[in-house]
Amino acid sequence: MRSDQPVLSVVVPMYDEEDVLPMFFERMHPLLDGLGVPYELVVVDDGSRDGTATLLLEAAKDWPQLRVVRLLRNSGHQAAQSAGFRRARGEFVVTIDADLQDPPEVIVEFLAAVREQDVDVVYGVRSDRSSDSWAKRTTARMYYRLMCRLVGKEIPFDAGDFRLVSRRVVDAVNALPEDGRVFRLVIPWLGFPSAEVKYVRAERAAGATKYTVSKMVRLAFDGVTAFSAAPLRLATWLGLLGGAMSMLFVVGALIVRATGRSVPGWTSTVLAVSVIGAIQLLCLGLLGEYVARLFQSSQRRPQFLVGYDSLEDPGHHTVTESVEAPAKDMP
Repeated sequence: MRSDQPVLSVVVPMYDEEDVLPMFFERMHPLLDGLGVPYELVVVDDGSRDGTATLLLEAAKDWPQLRVVRLLRNSGHQAAQSAGFRRARGEFVVTIDADLQDPPEVIVEFLAAVREQDVDVVYGVRSDRSSDSWAKRTTARMYYRLMCRLVGKEIPFDAGDFRLVSRRVVDAVNALPEDGRVFRLVIPWLGFPSAEVKYVRAERAAGATKYTVSKMVRLAFDGVTAFSAAPLRLATWLGLLGGAMSMLFVVGALIVRATGRSVPGWTSTVLAVSVIGAIQLLCLGLLGEYVARLFQSSQRRPQFLVGYDSLEDPGHHTVTESVEAPAKDMP
């Protein structure tokens, strides 16, 4: 390994985090300096609209290990993680959010677990989620149970995107041809030896969450459609159920007619049309999700575009200059 090659890369996706940045730097800077290993802090600015980029570039002037990577536009949390994986140079890569809900001090335990247990992945598992709402805790449990069934692998419960992975895992993830990957499903699916470190999840230090309900639902849909054809099979079974129900309606109508008790009415008609119509629309929606993924894949558009990397262009410190032209991917 070259002397300038970091042992540890800490990847931090950020989007409009100017409120929490001073507190984040206050905790992260002394922690990483005290690890005793060469490191880099790779902050991926996901097209922030506030002063996040300015604060990052100012901090980088006095913090050589701080590496600022700016995306040309907001591409999403998982895309920002992908950009960080592509750019990280360390033998070990930690991913963490900037909101300080996941305590940076746990990184020390991650490194200890790697040394003691000889694993490639260390998951940060939330042992206490009391800072989250009841609705979020409940939906999270449902999500992880569903993913375990669909992916066919053991998905760590209450493990988000706070983890440590080795270079072997990073290279394996970067080699995957798929776009729109969901890291909390992809990494367990690879099957590398893993360990867990439990911690207490804190409340957001400042600012507002960027993961809205619609984004969480979209993440769940991406995970399901990327890892399983079960929804397509569900559409098939629903089609068979609709056909069986139609046959029952036909048999019932024939029996009523044969007994001479046929009474004109609209209730049965409306019921039959509603049930069959609902099943058909659901099946079309499920099929549409997969067709949309095929369409997006056929376009071969990049998941993200990097506008600036302070490691490649350290002379430019202004936001305007940082987004003039896409930077080339590092080898």
